[in-house]
Amino acid sequence: MADPEAPQNPVTAARLQVEAVIPPEKRGPGWDRHWRELEAYAAAAANGAEGDWTVNPR
Repeated sequence: MADPEAPQNPVTAARLQVEAVIPPEKRGPGWDRHWRELEAYAAAAANGAEGDWTVNPR
């Protein structure tokens, strides 16, 4: 049975694993944007989206 607390997006799961090892002071500029873009791509692919997958920077 799947863990109900586990993220549905595989990129989010990977991000949590990586951030458990890499301390914030070792993360480079653009860290959050990089992960948000990858999460958006994975979510769009999982939903069968077509077209522009561009993520607006925050």
